[in-house]
Amino acid sequence: MIYIFLFIASFVLTYFIKEYSIKRSLLDIPNERSSHRVATPHGGGIAIALSWFFGISYLYFTNAIESSLYFALLVGAVISVVSYIDDIYHLSAKIRLVAQAGVALGGLYFLGGLTHIDLGIVTIENHFLTNIIAFFIIVWFINLYNFLDGIDGYAGSEAIFLALAGFLLFGNDIFVLLAASVGGFLVWNWHKAKIFMGDVGSTLLGYNVAVFSLYYQNEGTSILVWFILFGVFFFDATLTLLRRFKNGEKLSEAHKKHAYQRLTQSGWSHEKVVLFSIALNCVLFFLLYMSANVFIAALLAVILLYSVIKYVDTKKAFE
Repeated sequence: MIYIFLFIASFVLTYFIKEYSIKRSLLDIPNERSSHRVATPHGGGIAIALSWFFGISYLYFTNAIESSLYFALLVGAVISVVSYIDDIYHLSAKIRLVAQAGVALGGLYFLGGLTHIDLGIVTIENHFLTNIIAFFIIVWFINLYNFLDGIDGYAGSEAIFLALAGFLLFGNDIFVLLAASVGGFLVWNWHKAKIFMGDVGSTLLGYNVAVFSLYYQNEGTSILVWFILFGVFFFDATLTLLRRFKNGEKLSEAHKKHAYQRLTQSGWSHEKVVLFSIALNCVLFFLLYMSANVFIAALLAVILLYSVIKYVDTKKAFE
Protein backbone atom coordinates (compact mmCIF):
# COMPACT_ATOMS: atom_id res chain seq x y z
CA MET A 1 0.00 0.00 0.00
CA ILE A 2 2.84 2.39 0.83
CA TYR A 3 4.13 2.08 -2.74
CA ILE A 4 0.82 3.11 -4.29
CA PHE A 5 0.68 6.04 -1.87
CA LEU A 6 4.21 7.13 -2.81
CA PHE A 7 3.46 6.93 -6.53
CA ILE A 8 0.35 9.07 -6.12
CA ALA A 9 2.17 11.47 -3.79
CA SER A 10 5.01 11.89 -6.28
CA PHE A 11 2.54 12.38 -9.14
CA VAL A 12 0.49 15.02 -7.28
CA LEU A 13 3.52 16.83 -5.86
CA THR A 14 5.08 17.04 -9.32
CA TYR A 15 1.90 18.65 -10.65
CA PHE A 16 1.87 21.32 -7.93
CA ILE A 17 5.60 21.97 -8.32
CA LYS A 18 5.02 22.39 -12.06
CA GLU A 19 2.23 24.91 -11.52
CA TYR A 20 4.19 26.80 -8.86
CA SER A 21 7.29 26.95 -11.07
CA ILE A 22 5.26 28.35 -13.96
CA LYS A 23 3.71 31.05 -11.76
CA ARG A 24 7.10 32.02 -10.30
CA SER A 25 8.86 31.78 -13.68
CA LEU A 26 11.21 29.10 -12.39
CA LEU A 27 11.88 27.85 -15.88
CA ASP A 28 14.72 26.12 -17.67
CA ILE A 29 15.45 28.47 -20.57
CA PRO A 30 16.91 26.73 -23.65
CA ASN A 31 20.50 27.57 -24.57
CA GLU A 32 23.14 26.22 -26.94
CA ARG A 33 23.70 23.18 -24.68
CA SER A 34 20.03 22.33 -24.24
CA SER A 35 18.30 19.41 -25.92
CA HIS A 36 14.92 21.11 -25.63
CA ARG A 37 13.54 24.18 -27.39
CA VAL A 38 10.78 25.41 -25.06
CA ALA A 39 11.13 27.04 -21.64
CA THR A 40 10.09 24.34 -19.16
CA PRO A 41 9.55 24.27 -15.37
CA HIS A 42 12.23 22.50 -13.38
CA GLY A 43 12.51 21.22 -9.83
CA GLY A 44 10.32 18.14 -10.29
CA GLY A 45 12.98 16.17 -8.43
CA ILE A 46 11.62 17.70 -5.24
CA ALA A 47 8.64 15.36 -5.57
CA ILE A 48 11.00 12.41 -5.94
CA ALA A 49 13.04 13.47 -2.92
CA LEU A 50 10.06 14.09 -0.62
CA SER A 51 8.40 10.80 -1.57
CA TRP A 52 11.69 8.92 -1.28
CA PHE A 53 12.67 10.23 2.15
CA PHE A 54 9.17 9.67 3.51
CA GLY A 55 9.25 6.15 2.14
CA ILE A 56 12.62 5.12 3.53
CA SER A 57 11.65 6.65 6.89
CA TYR A 58 8.51 4.52 6.88
CA LEU A 59 10.66 1.44 6.23
CA TYR A 60 13.02 2.43 9.03
CA PHE A 61 10.31 2.95 11.65
CA THR A 62 8.67 -0.33 10.66
CA ASN A 63 12.05 -2.12 10.97
CA ALA A 64 12.09 -2.97 7.26
CA ILE A 65 15.48 -1.44 6.48
CA GLU A 66 18.87 -1.68 8.17
CA SER A 67 19.81 1.45 10.08
CA SER A 68 23.19 1.74 8.35
CA LEU A 69 21.55 1.83 4.92
CA TYR A 70 18.77 4.15 6.09
CA PHE A 71 21.05 6.80 7.55
CA ALA A 72 23.47 6.57 4.63
CA LEU A 73 20.58 7.21 2.23
CA LEU A 74 19.20 9.96 4.47
CA VAL A 75 22.45 11.89 4.05
CA GLY A 76 21.31 12.35 0.44
CA ALA A 77 18.89 15.02 1.71
CA VAL A 78 21.87 17.34 2.02
CA ILE A 79 22.84 17.03 -1.64
CA SER A 80 19.20 17.50 -2.67
CA VAL A 81 18.90 20.75 -0.73
CA VAL A 82 22.23 22.08 -1.99
CA SER A 83 21.31 21.10 -5.56
CA TYR A 84 17.94 22.85 -5.33
CA ILE A 85 19.65 26.03 -4.13
CA ASP A 86 22.06 25.62 -7.04
CA ASP A 87 19.13 25.25 -9.45
CA ILE A 88 17.87 28.67 -8.35
CA TYR A 89 20.99 30.67 -7.45
CA HIS A 90 23.72 28.86 -9.43
CA LEU A 91 26.28 28.07 -6.75
CA SER A 92 29.97 27.99 -7.59
CA ALA A 93 31.58 24.68 -8.54
CA LYS A 94 33.70 24.83 -5.36
CA ILE A 95 30.65 25.04 -3.09
CA ARG A 96 28.98 22.16 -4.92
CA LEU A 97 32.13 20.05 -4.69
CA VAL A 98 32.52 20.72 -0.96
CA ALA A 99 28.90 19.69 -0.41
CA GLN A 100 29.39 16.53 -2.47
CA ALA A 101 32.55 15.66 -0.54
CA GLY A 102 30.74 16.15 2.76
CA VAL A 103 27.87 13.94 1.64
CA ALA A 104 30.32 11.26 0.46
CA LEU A 105 32.05 11.25 3.84
CA GLY A 106 28.72 11.15 5.67
CA GLY A 107 27.46 8.26 3.57
CA LEU A 108 30.65 6.31 4.11
CA TYR A 109 30.49 6.96 7.85
CA PHE A 110 27.02 5.46 8.21
CA LEU A 111 27.87 2.53 5.94
CA GLY A 112 30.88 1.78 8.13
CA GLY A 113 33.21 2.43 5.20
CA LEU A 114 33.88 0.06 2.33
CA THR A 115 35.39 -3.13 3.72
CA HIS A 116 36.64 -4.58 0.42
CA ILE A 117 36.19 -4.41 -3.34
CA ASP A 118 35.47 -7.64 -5.19
CA LEU A 119 36.34 -7.35 -8.89
CA GLY A 120 35.53 -10.93 -9.76
CA ILE A 121 39.14 -11.99 -10.36
CA VAL A 122 40.82 -10.06 -7.55
CA THR A 123 39.74 -8.56 -4.23
CA ILE A 124 41.09 -5.30 -2.79
CA GLU A 125 41.14 -5.50 1.00
CA ASN A 126 43.26 -2.47 1.94
CA HIS A 127 40.72 -0.38 3.86
CA PHE A 128 42.49 2.92 3.22
CA LEU A 129 42.48 2.28 -0.53
CA THR A 130 38.92 0.93 -0.68
CA ASN A 131 37.56 3.96 1.15
CA ILE A 132 39.44 6.40 -1.05
CA ILE A 133 37.94 4.64 -4.08
CA ALA A 134 34.50 4.65 -2.44
CA PHE A 135 34.71 8.40 -1.81
CA PHE A 136 35.42 9.10 -5.47
CA ILE A 137 32.70 6.67 -6.58
CA ILE A 138 30.09 8.63 -4.63
CA VAL A 139 31.27 12.02 -5.91
CA TRP A 140 31.48 10.77 -9.51
CA PHE A 141 28.07 9.05 -9.44
CA ILE A 142 26.45 12.25 -8.11
CA ASN A 143 27.91 14.26 -10.96
CA LEU A 144 27.53 11.79 -13.80
CA TYR A 145 23.82 11.26 -13.11
CA ASN A 146 23.44 15.01 -13.27
CA PHE A 147 25.35 15.14 -16.57
CA LEU A 148 23.10 12.49 -18.11
CA ASP A 149 19.85 14.23 -17.14
CA GLY A 150 19.32 16.08 -20.39
CA ILE A 151 16.38 14.72 -22.36
CA ASP A 152 12.79 13.79 -21.58
CA GLY A 153 12.40 10.63 -19.53
CA TYR A 154 16.07 9.63 -19.66
CA ALA A 155 17.12 10.02 -16.02
CA GLY A 156 13.76 8.83 -14.71
CA SER A 157 13.62 5.68 -16.82
CA GLU A 158 17.20 4.83 -15.81
CA ALA A 159 16.25 5.11 -12.13
CA ILE A 160 13.24 2.84 -12.59
CA PHE A 161 15.35 0.28 -14.45
CA LEU A 162 17.92 0.27 -11.64
CA ALA A 163 15.15 -0.04 -9.07
CA LEU A 164 13.49 -2.99 -10.82
CA ALA A 165 16.85 -4.69 -11.45
CA GLY A 166 17.80 -4.18 -7.81
CA PHE A 167 14.53 -5.74 -6.66
CA LEU A 168 14.92 -8.74 -8.97
CA LEU A 169 18.48 -9.36 -7.79
CA PHE A 170 18.18 -8.58 -4.09
CA GLY A 171 14.46 -8.73 -3.29
CA ASN A 172 14.68 -5.59 -1.14
CA ASP A 173 11.42 -3.61 -0.99
CA ILE A 174 13.38 -0.36 -0.95
CA PHE A 175 13.78 -0.69 -4.71
CA VAL A 176 10.01 -0.83 -5.24
CA LEU A 177 9.82 2.31 -3.12
CA LEU A 178 12.37 4.02 -5.38
CA ALA A 179 10.46 3.01 -8.52
CA ALA A 180 7.23 4.40 -7.06
CA SER A 181 8.84 7.71 -6.05
CA VAL A 182 10.36 8.22 -9.49
CA GLY A 183 7.37 6.81 -11.38
CA GLY A 184 4.97 9.52 -10.26
CA PHE A 185 7.35 12.18 -11.53
CA LEU A 186 8.10 10.33 -14.77
CA VAL A 187 4.47 10.57 -15.86
CA TRP A 188 5.00 14.34 -16.18
CA ASN A 189 8.53 14.05 -17.57
CA TRP A 190 7.91 11.61 -20.42
CA HIS A 191 8.23 13.07 -23.89
CA LYS A 192 7.25 15.78 -24.21
CA ALA A 193 8.23 16.80 -20.70
CA LYS A 194 5.90 19.08 -18.76
CA ILE A 195 8.58 19.53 -16.09
CA PHE A 196 12.26 18.67 -15.65
CA MET A 197 13.84 16.82 -12.74
CA GLY A 198 16.54 19.40 -12.02
CA ASP A 199 19.72 18.85 -10.04
CA VAL A 200 17.66 18.29 -6.88
CA GLY A 201 16.56 14.93 -8.28
CA SER A 202 19.46 13.84 -10.49
CA THR A 203 22.17 14.32 -7.85
CA LEU A 204 20.08 12.42 -5.30
CA LEU A 205 19.57 9.50 -7.67
CA GLY A 206 23.29 9.36 -8.43
CA TYR A 207 24.05 9.36 -4.73
CA ASN A 208 21.54 6.57 -4.11
CA VAL A 209 23.11 4.35 -6.78
CA ALA A 210 26.54 4.89 -5.20
CA VAL A 211 25.23 3.98 -1.74
CA PHE A 212 23.54 0.83 -3.06
CA SER A 213 26.75 -0.27 -4.78
CA LEU A 214 28.83 0.21 -1.62
CA TYR A 215 26.23 -1.26 0.74
CA TYR A 216 25.80 -4.45 -1.27
CA GLN A 217 29.56 -4.79 -1.73
CA ASN A 218 29.84 -4.82 2.06
CA GLU A 219 27.09 -7.46 2.05
CA GLY A 220 29.15 -9.64 -0.30
CA THR A 221 27.92 -8.70 -3.79
CA SER A 222 30.62 -7.46 -6.15
CA ILE A 223 30.53 -3.74 -6.81
CA LEU A 224 30.81 -4.63 -10.50
CA VAL A 225 27.14 -5.65 -10.40
CA TRP A 226 26.08 -2.03 -9.99
CA PHE A 227 28.66 -0.77 -12.47
CA ILE A 228 27.13 -3.12 -15.04
CA LEU A 229 23.55 -2.15 -14.21
CA PHE A 230 24.54 1.52 -14.29
CA GLY A 231 26.65 0.94 -17.38
CA VAL A 232 24.67 3.06 -19.88
CA PHE A 233 25.14 6.19 -17.75
CA PHE A 234 28.53 5.34 -16.24
CA PHE A 235 30.21 4.38 -19.50
CA ASP A 236 28.89 7.35 -21.48
CA ALA A 237 29.81 9.91 -18.82
CA THR A 238 33.23 8.44 -18.05
CA LEU A 239 34.33 7.88 -21.64
CA THR A 240 33.11 11.34 -22.66
CA LEU A 241 35.13 12.88 -19.83
CA LEU A 242 38.25 10.99 -20.88
CA ARG A 243 37.82 11.93 -24.54
CA ARG A 244 37.37 15.60 -23.67
CA PHE A 245 40.47 15.44 -21.46
CA LYS A 246 42.41 13.88 -24.33
CA ASN A 247 41.25 16.73 -26.59
CA GLY A 248 42.59 19.27 -24.12
CA GLU A 249 39.15 20.71 -23.37
CA LYS A 250 38.31 22.57 -20.17
CA LEU A 251 36.33 19.92 -18.30
CA SER A 252 34.26 22.42 -16.30
CA GLU A 253 32.75 23.93 -19.45
CA ALA A 254 29.29 22.86 -20.61
CA HIS A 255 29.10 20.71 -23.74
CA LYS A 256 26.82 18.50 -25.83
CA LYS A 257 29.10 15.53 -26.45
CA HIS A 258 27.49 12.75 -24.44
CA ALA A 259 26.23 9.88 -26.57
CA TYR A 260 22.56 10.59 -25.84
CA GLN A 261 23.05 14.25 -26.82
CA ARG A 262 24.78 13.36 -30.07
CA LEU A 263 22.00 10.92 -30.95
CA THR A 264 19.39 13.67 -30.54
CA GLN A 265 21.59 15.99 -32.63
CA SER A 266 21.67 13.31 -35.33
CA GLY A 267 17.89 13.43 -35.60
CA TRP A 268 16.74 10.83 -33.09
CA SER A 269 13.73 11.86 -31.00
CA HIS A 270 13.98 11.94 -27.21
CA GLU A 271 11.63 8.97 -27.06
CA LYS A 272 13.74 6.91 -29.46
CA VAL A 273 16.92 7.58 -27.46
CA VAL A 274 15.19 6.62 -24.20
CA LEU A 275 13.73 3.41 -25.65
CA PHE A 276 17.17 2.56 -27.05
CA SER A 277 18.71 3.03 -23.59
CA ILE A 278 16.01 0.84 -22.03
CA ALA A 279 16.81 -1.91 -24.54
CA LEU A 280 20.52 -1.59 -23.72
CA ASN A 281 19.74 -1.82 -20.02
CA CYS A 282 17.79 -5.03 -20.59
CA VAL A 283 20.74 -6.55 -22.46
CA LEU A 284 23.10 -5.54 -19.63
CA PHE A 285 20.80 -7.16 -17.08
CA PHE A 286 20.67 -10.32 -19.20
CA LEU A 287 24.49 -10.43 -19.43
CA LEU A 288 24.77 -10.03 -15.68
CA TYR A 289 22.07 -12.56 -14.89
CA MET A 290 23.37 -15.24 -17.26
CA SER A 291 27.12 -14.91 -16.62
CA ALA A 292 28.72 -17.28 -14.15
CA ASN A 293 31.42 -14.74 -13.28
CA VAL A 294 30.79 -11.04 -12.67
CA PHE A 295 34.14 -10.09 -14.23
CA ILE A 296 33.16 -11.81 -17.49
CA ALA A 297 29.81 -10.00 -17.39
CA ALA A 298 31.61 -6.68 -16.86
CA LEU A 299 33.98 -7.40 -19.74
CA LEU A 300 31.08 -8.23 -22.07
CA ALA A 301 29.28 -5.09 -20.91
CA VAL A 302 32.31 -2.93 -21.74
CA ILE A 303 32.55 -4.47 -25.22
CA LEU A 304 28.84 -3.87 -25.82
CA LEU A 305 28.85 -0.30 -24.55
CA TYR A 306 32.02 0.62 -26.45
CA SER A 307 30.44 -0.78 -29.62
CA VAL A 308 27.40 1.40 -29.00
CA ILE A 309 29.58 4.49 -28.56
CA LYS A 310 31.33 3.75 -31.86
CA TYR A 311 27.90 3.43 -33.49
CA VAL A 312 26.92 6.81 -32.04
CA ASP A 313 30.16 8.23 -33.49
CA THR A 314 28.94 7.24 -36.95
CA LYS A 315 25.67 9.08 -36.35
CA LYS A 316 27.29 12.23 -34.92
CA ALA A 317 31.07 12.49 -34.65
CA PHE A 318 32.75 13.35 -31.36
CA GLU A 319 34.40 16.67 -32.19
